[in-house]
Amino acid sequence: MARGRRKSAVYDPDYRYVISRVREARADAGMTQVEVAAALGRPLSFVSKVELCERRIDPADLLKFADLYGKQIEYFYPPRARAKKKS
Repeated sequence: MARGRRKSAVYDPDYRYVISRVREARADAGMTQVEVAAALGRPLSFVSKVELCERRIDPADLLKFADLYGKQIEYFYPPRARAKKKS
């Protein structure tokens, strides 16, 4: 019996929240996508596609974004995930 395709995580509301926080953190840091790409040693297309939810971000890259933007990793977590972590 064939199973349907698994829905991509980029459509998950929690993932979209994380990416919205990545964009907000970049704006807070006053950086352009070009500056971020240069600082991370990645192509501009990488940063752009991450922020447009066209490319998934892995946890190691999320840590690099957090360090670059001067944010704690918890900043990117959805509110309910942060609440669970505190308990």
